[in-house]
Amino acid sequence: MSIWSELARHQRSHEGRHILDLFDTPGRAKAFSVTCNDMMLDYSKTAIDAEGRSLLLKLAESSGLQSARSAMFGGAKINETEGRAVLHIAQRADDSAVIEVDGVDVMPELRAIRGRAYAFAQAVRKGRFKGQGGAITDVVNIGIGGSDLGPAMATLALAPYHDGPRLHYVSNVDGAHIADTLKPLNPETTLVIVASKTFTTIETMTNAQTARDWMAEKVADPGAQFAAVSTSLEKTAAFGIAPERVFGFADWVGGRYSLWGPIGLGLMIAIGSEAFDRFLAGGRAMDRHFCDAPLADNMPVLLALIGIWHNQICGHATRAVLPYDQRLARLPAYLQQLEMESNGKRVRMDGRDLDRQSGPIVWGEPGTNGQHAFYQLIHQGTRVVPCEFLLAAAGHEPGLAHQHRLLVANCLAQSEALLRGRTLEEARALMAQKGLEGAELERQAQHRVFPGSRPSTTLLYPQLTPFTLGQIIALYEHRVFVEGVILGINSFDQWGVELGKELATALGPLLEGADVSAKDGSIQGLIAYVRAHSQRA
Repeated sequence: MSIWSELARHQRSHEGRHILDLFDTPGRAKAFSVTCNDMMLDYSKTAIDAEGRSLLLKLAESSGLQSARSAMFGGAKINETEGRAVLHIAQRADDSAVIEVDGVDVMPELRAIRGRAYAFAQAVRKGRFKGQGGAITDVVNIGIGGSDLGPAMATLALAPYHDGPRLHYVSNVDGAHIADTLKPLNPETTLVIVASKTFTTIETMTNAQTARDWMAEKVADPGAQFAAVSTSLEKTAAFGIAPERVFGFADWVGGRYSLWGPIGLGLMIAIGSEAFDRFLAGGRAMDRHFCDAPLADNMPVLLALIGIWHNQICGHATRAVLPYDQRLARLPAYLQQLEMESNGKRVRMDGRDLDRQSGPIVWGEPGTNGQHAFYQLIHQGTRVVPCEFLLAAAGHEPGLAHQHRLLVANCLAQSEALLRGRTLEEARALMAQKGLEGAELERQAQHRVFPGSRPSTTLLYPQLTPFTLGQIIALYEHRVFVEGVILGINSFDQWGVELGKELATALGPLLEGADVSAKDGSIQGLIAYVRAHSQRA
């Protein structure tokens, strides 16, 4: 019997067991928690028991995880469909690291680019780099996907550490996004960063040209107030950006893993090089833990195995990421891309169809907002949604400590409510206290039953610092890697984004009046509607 089959059998044999019953075993909470530096992951409120964990660890071992991990950190080309190494971890490696790709140490060049980016960021922060109207007051980062989600998420997360110009992020090709962003800004004191590796991404370059046109209305040399994160010096030069303001990164850093390098230029400007170094150190600390800790005590491995248990074994198709930290409001969106672009695949590395589900649907919002929106479904809906809570022990507002205590109480209460639920007998007693009786008591009681036994994990950390954020991001990166290895897929390509882009390019001329007869009836009808109503507008 395969380990997958053993896991399925084990899950079926305990399907009706309430998670709360697992706490009858002394020391359950401690035995099903793991620490890394000053972070703790509590996964005791899941249906995983000792036997289930043992089987999951066997699954990880049998997948070749250790050798795959060594291959990634060693610079091997584990992105086989594109023939590339996977070395986002090199961007946060320490100064003594030697990491080779095709026999060449990539670290000297990485350190040189980081040094240039730090120097430029410092020049902007200290007012040595100026716009036509003086010191830079605002920075607009134009990108999309990994060139936007990561830096936008991290910039918001580390707001207490901002001591540089204001940061703004534009990604959507919808003109409303850039128009609303630029409207209150002064072009004479604005710096624009265009983040596109090839400098051809249609959404990014369309927004970049709009920003350039906006700036040209007031600034004599608009290109002088642009910087680029790109590998195409020819295209950036044609756009008017001097080479000293162009920062590249290698093709072995995927977009959704690129925040640690020049894609994080906006964050560098916002918080400075010292805080950014602490952010890198947090990621590096998680790397060491991932490489050195035994699998049974390894936070990324265990988080991945919990995900495998819930999705592939239990059949729960979605995963809710619920940070009780307002400044992590963009973390669920960031993790959507990290997880769903990485592991949303239909074939294995060898091209054969997957014989089980691939990655889950990831979604979420910060608490406590979500409690007044979708938690109803999580608590009493017919689908089980595994929840991942994130919580800091302390906030950054000492004068509002009472509000943080309320936040903490709400987070812990939600995880407890998901675990315990409320029985029909308890609901009846509650309704009796309100003076109800008979059929009406019974009817009202049914509406107040909570099934409980709904799984959740809780990731605790002292405070959301640059170091902590680095740990969190690296934790989820490695979690995705482990899940991909176990499923036998390539987590580092993203061919699924290509077809829609190709079709969008072809549809452009049709919207302007070209013949649509080759398209299906639906597209023809939709284009006809857009043509008619766009002209009226």
